[in-house]
Amino acid sequence: MKLFYKPGACSMAAHLLLNEAGAEYSLEKVDTSAGLTETGARFAETNPRGYVPALQFENGDILTENVAILHWLGEHYPGFSSDKAGLPIDRFRLLELLSFLSSELHKAFSPYFSGKDFSDAEKAELQGKLDAKLTQFDAFLQKGGDYLFGDTFSVADAYAFVILNWTNFIGVSLDAWPKTKAYLARIGARPAAQKTLTEEGLAA
Repeated sequence: MKLFYKPGACSMAAHLLLNEAGAEYSLEKVDTSAGLTETGARFAETNPRGYVPALQFENGDILTENVAILHWLGEHYPGFSSDKAGLPIDRFRLLELLSFLSSELHKAFSPYFSGKDFSDAEKAELQGKLDAKLTQFDAFLQKGGDYLFGDTFSVADAYAFVILNWTNFIGVSLDAWPKTKAYLARIGARPAAQKTLTEEGLAA
């Protein structure tokens, strides 16, 4: 497999999971602004929409869209399964979480990476929206356990880690959400997370 990625972007969730699984894969970095991969290839030939991640299989097939790739990884590597307790509903709980992460929490961070200059009023509005989504995420952790599915590390945790880690890039503190702050640190301490951060040039 080959993962097309951009350092620190949501593609890092798939990268982290591949490392967690001990999978055999290669990486190809993408400059999404230039539309080129590190080999000089036009990324549009891999993903016409021009964004990461994209996962290329040995037979040449390519899977795009973060949620689809994460779901595939969760199905392909049973160690990330969210229904180990024998509760099929948990497979849909996973989709529920991935949907929230993609359409709500991820989206709340997006303006901070737009390159736009915001007025003080706009900054306050953006912060308010982000705070609301962080509070909603924090509620998922109230049931206890180290991860979103109790003691099972799932594909949703990998995605959540990547998004929450963006607070370090935009200067947002998680002090108001101690459970979320501890959760981020806990995943960040996992060997696979440390390896992924190093491979993407983001290790502290």
